[in-house]
Amino acid sequence: MNEGDEYRRQSPEMILRMLEQMKRGRLRILMAVASGAGKTTQLLLEGVNCTKQGLDVVYGTVLPTQEIWNEAGLHVGIDSSPIQAIPMIAWQRDGQDRYDIDVEAITVRMPDVVLIDGLAHRNRPEALRSTRLEDVRELLKRGMNVIATMNAYEEESVQAAAKKMTGVVSEWTIPSEALKEADEVRLLDVSAESLMERRMQGQFSRAKHSRKHREEERSRISILRELALRTMAEHVNGSLEQHRNEMGLTGPSGASERILVLAQYGWNGSIHIRRGQQIAKRLNGELYIVTFVQPDMELTTEQAAFRRSLKKMAMKTEAVWEEIASRSRRDMASALAEYAKMHGITRFVLGHSRQTRWQELLKGSLIGALLKRIEMTDLFLIADHSIAEGERILPARLSGAAEAETPFKRVTEQRVQEKAAGLKRGKLKVIIGAAPGVGKTYHMLQEGNRLREQGVDVVIGLLETHGRAETAGQVGGLPVIPRKRIAYNGKMLEEMDTEELLRIHAEVVLVDELAHTNVPGSIRAKRYEDVLCLLEAGISVVTTVNVQHIESLNDAVEHVTGVRVRETVPDIVLRQAREIQLIDVTPQTIQERMRAGLIYKADKVDQALSNFFRTPNLIGLRELALREVADDVDERLESWERRALFRGPWRRQEVIFVCIDSDVRPERLVRHGFRIAHRLKAPMHVVHLPIAPWRRRGKTADMEKEMAAVQALTERLGGTYQEYEAVARIRWASTAVYVADQLRASQIIVGMPSRVRRLGRLGAMKALVRHARHMDVLVLSEWEDLRVR
Repeated sequence: MNEGDEYRRQSPEMILRMLEQMKRGRLRILMAVASGAGKTTQLLLEGVNCTKQGLDVVYGTVLPTQEIWNEAGLHVGIDSSPIQAIPMIAWQRDGQDRYDIDVEAITVRMPDVVLIDGLAHRNRPEALRSTRLEDVRELLKRGMNVIATMNAYEEESVQAAAKKMTGVVSEWTIPSEALKEADEVRLLDVSAESLMERRMQGQFSRAKHSRKHREEERSRISILRELALRTMAEHVNGSLEQHRNEMGLTGPSGASERILVLAQYGWNGSIHIRRGQQIAKRLNGELYIVTFVQPDMELTTEQAAFRRSLKKMAMKTEAVWEEIASRSRRDMASALAEYAKMHGITRFVLGHSRQTRWQELLKGSLIGALLKRIEMTDLFLIADHSIAEGERILPARLSGAAEAETPFKRVTEQRVQEKAAGLKRGKLKVIIGAAPGVGKTYHMLQEGNRLREQGVDVVIGLLETHGRAETAGQVGGLPVIPRKRIAYNGKMLEEMDTEELLRIHAEVVLVDELAHTNVPGSIRAKRYEDVLCLLEAGISVVTTVNVQHIESLNDAVEHVTGVRVRETVPDIVLRQAREIQLIDVTPQTIQERMRAGLIYKADKVDQALSNFFRTPNLIGLRELALREVADDVDERLESWERRALFRGPWRRQEVIFVCIDSDVRPERLVRHGFRIAHRLKAPMHVVHLPIAPWRRRGKTADMEKEMAAVQALTERLGGTYQEYEAVARIRWASTAVYVADQLRASQIIVGMPSRVRRLGRLGAMKALVRHARHMDVLVLSEWEDLRVR
């Protein structure tokens, strides 16, 4: 929008549209991952909360059963319900009773909020409007607010995948644009384990099935759950991009990946696209394909054939494909850099160059120019296996061949002991949220009370209500174990009394704020270490954490929010969880809770809303949380050896080699290397190989401290760390590749300094790329703005 547009006179039509929009009601959609996830219960709770605010609320569909009221913790009879149900229009189809909402009767009442269950329902053939969604649109048009429910697989674009991958068929579907029309969309997440447990207890279905059926059902629910999480992540990403565009922000958002493959019309083009597609799938990213063509020059017959082939591949992989005119190799780098900035590309994927050093000097080097120009975009170079092995295809790994055990081999005593220790160990459930105030603690207490009602011995080990009366009210009859008092700097501070919890030995302990750092002088430095201690003792734990505290996401969180989070939880702790559940709340809801004083005290509200709790931050964190939990579901599916995986199988046995130096944010390289290694089920080796300075000097105390922190981080993330003596700049690249070859590395990860400090490192980086043409090379570009914030 131009600066002068806001001063232009509005047309009568535009004024009318604005007034109609102001009168329109708000639509909130509660989207469940699967049937039985609790959407009707949540709809009831939303309605009761609205009545507490003095709003007139009605049910447009039938009132929930008494069982639903009890499950929601609202132990009142249906007859004394604070919410009235407007009678529905009854009809029959194939001998079954059907019900449509009565829009006219609801309009006569003209309530503030209408609760609608089953948004995907289709109306009777003679109805004025054919679907319940159209009825809801009419209610909104008449100025009434609506809260409605649906299952994620009822969204038409998800239904096709759900049917193909799970066999689940929805009787009705909702068009994809319905989610875009909603003012708020919230995902109601529940793990496959919890949903199956609910079904086994008869809350959803009283049928009993064989072990094989239960395993198939677990896989089916997990696939539906991952579909829902990824659908929601894409929806959130769309709102984030829109918000960034309105603010005039360019470049990657930091919450999602966009992969650009540079493919020419030749034999390697299809190989590069397939590899780019693999990377996009493993990173849950969008795929872009760019081909450079010379203007005013017709393609040869062979090139035209390759063009048709690549176009088909782009359509098959749902990639964005574009041709860009370029007259020389030197122009390509600037064109790609501009394209990346415009489309928020996070990673380039292209093949290694086969030019010699002299050819690069004479003709120009695309890779060299990209290394010089790119900002906030990483560079991935695909290994040229034909140099050493003569192969031109991606090597396939036989599934499970290396790991398969001999079926008749005698089980050793050590194996029996390991199995017994695993059975005795407590179970861990992690409740994750995008930010403070989403309701993690509230949900943890609800979970504790639910278990207690089933006869489980549950105690509260550590609870942080932050003065929230609603949260404190959920404690109910749960026993609270007093905190341990520790003297520090002349003050008495309190921490969780882990030793008392070990002595009591309850079946389940509720522990809030997993990432908390204990007071100096405590037996263990971190709260997650206390939790691990409880698990080892056979005590199960339900705990809470925010997405910004996950160790490997630390850099992504900094990119999204501009804030470096100091308290983190190693990913290996979360991988031990039996289940991870997401509490999804919209940024608007979090900000409303903040303004109401439900998160921070009144004197801190304005500062929080103008810093960490800004809308783009909350949207980005929400997307990170959705994608992280989706990845966790996918990892579990893969561990159960299901074939219907969203990110696709990786086709090689990988070994990740991370080469670090103190000049290029080594901790970021290690965290990035870990996330790649974890997704590829690969070992990670971190090697500190510094470049010797012109004037020889020993290590400074700060360097030693930094490298000690990097080593500790590497070991926390499950990698191995080695340190080498500094080498001359001219030998650094060859030495790095030699060490990588000794470790049988398939991928080398290095960092590129910011552009203001890049010139001195550029020659060494170009040399590394030349020496490492037989392996994949990932060059991580440092974000320019992070050092300024």
